[in-house]
Amino acid sequence: METRDYSMLGESGRLAVETGLATAEWYHTQVPRKEMKALMQRADGPAIRDTIILFAGMMVFAVIGVALWPSLWSLPFWLAYGVLYGSAMDSRWHECSHGTAFKTRKYNDWLYQVASFCMIRNPVTWRWSHARHHTDTVIVGRDPEIAIMRPPVFFKLIANFFGIFDTIDGIKRMLLNASGRLTDEEATWIPEQEQPKAIRVARIWVVIYATTLALALAMGSILPLMVIGLPRLFGAWHHVMTGLLQHGGLADNVIDHRLNSRTVIMNPVSRFIYWNMNYHVEHHMFPMVPYHRLPELHDAIKHDLPAPNTSIADGFREMWPALRRQLRNENYFVKRDLPESAKPYREDFHVAAIAAE
Repeated sequence: METRDYSMLGESGRLAVETGLATAEWYHTQVPRKEMKALMQRADGPAIRDTIILFAGMMVFAVIGVALWPSLWSLPFWLAYGVLYGSAMDSRWHECSHGTAFKTRKYNDWLYQVASFCMIRNPVTWRWSHARHHTDTVIVGRDPEIAIMRPPVFFKLIANFFGIFDTIDGIKRMLLNASGRLTDEEATWIPEQEQPKAIRVARIWVVIYATTLALALAMGSILPLMVIGLPRLFGAWHHVMTGLLQHGGLADNVIDHRLNSRTVIMNPVSRFIYWNMNYHVEHHMFPMVPYHRLPELHDAIKHDLPAPNTSIADGFREMWPALRRQLRNENYFVKRDLPESAKPYREDFHVAAIAAE
């Protein structure tokens, strides 16, 4: 597919269905059943601990930020609050959408609703969108969550470090859904019986945001918006930084996560914010393994995986040149090297690989 049509209603999606790329059987590293059963065991404790830390941190930073407002001394506290609101909530949204963060379902559902609101992602729409992402990961015309399209649009990628395009898109979709409508693409992955729920949630959100905006206007201050809304912009940089590394510069239209996903070793603070999604090959191979067990899963299957990038900076050093080359040739991608202990890739997955220039 040299000309890529990322629309869910376009030619690339039709070809993916015809050629068997859509809903294909993916490669999985073999793990003994007993060991995998243990890794998939859910627990409330780790997620309750992390959620308490998250919301306690948000509360402390917001209270100090309000107390110091409008002094510039409040700025560091708002920036810290923003990262927890506009980035940590991205990973909470993600993990709770899988229902694996907590053992207790209602805890997953509650945090998923809160995180979806913070990220301005309709919880009904995105639950089904993310299911499609896992079924057809980086399959052009089938995956609605491809963050970096080919050729890359660098202006948009950089602007999203400030949440600009994502937030605009979220607001537009929220208002559209609140009017009682869905986009044509949303209708392709949201079951008909679920669609009224998406509309109802959007209407509730519009009321909350309208109330916050009215309060800001009445006070003559953006302070209410610093608590609700604006952190989605100034706190987005961390989730964009880590999110681009998930698949950026790697293969598309393949059915082996070792080819299209990237694992990156990260510092403890980023791992807390990101909720261990830096183990991204592992997560895509086995999405029902809870986030707090991913380091163990990594140790169990690393003999069959490409070597992880050693840091966030190392990941960008690999990804960024590949994105630049895709400006000239959108078929180019980084081919990951496997250890000798790994099962080999199917070579036909690499037909589109471009030799180094």
